[in-house]
Amino acid sequence: MQAPQATFIKGAVAPDQFPELNLPEVGFIGRSNVGKSSLINSIVMRKNLARISSTPGKTREINFFLVQEKWVLVDMPGYGYAAVGKSHRKKWAILNNIYIQERKPLKFVCILIDGRHDPMPIDLELIENLENIGRKYLIILTKCDKISKKNIVARKEQIENIVSLCNHCIEVLPYSTVSNLGRNELIGIIKKNI
Repeated sequence: MQAPQATFIKGAVAPDQFPELNLPEVGFIGRSNVGKSSLINSIVMRKNLARISSTPGKTREINFFLVQEKWVLVDMPGYGYAAVGKSHRKKWAILNNIYIQERKPLKFVCILIDGRHDPMPIDLELIENLENIGRKYLIILTKCDKISKKNIVARKEQIENIVSLCNHCIEVLPYSTVSNLGRNELIGIIKKNI
């Protein structure tokens, strides 16, 4: 399988820096140690498009990547990471919220949740916010190579139960950047929803 062409466009630290490309956008967001950079790299089959670090919290701006000249992958700063100052976390949260609430080209948001653990209150708060503003979202369960198939099924059912009365959840998708579990499905969901 050929790797999709992907190019870094720019990083934005303020809304007036968001690029105007007239292309559909898909946003990726999750807690700082959820494996977001690895997932983004696995989508485009590259090792270093998004920076991977053993230190969570490396994404400090909203990064825009052009994929296949057809859509824009948007990497948002992680949330819930305690080792950066409160003022930084607040600034990132405000920037993320403005992007999610006001960005017209944004077709849907991918919420990354670590498949090994129960969702945290901050994850559920994000889901609630997206429901309240009517923004479509996909829940991606990351690191599923680290748990058994039985536990993957149980976690997927747990999250599906949580969002069973929600109107804007596209799907709950187990994912592994190691085995590529869920990659083809994710590409299909993106194509269908942009």
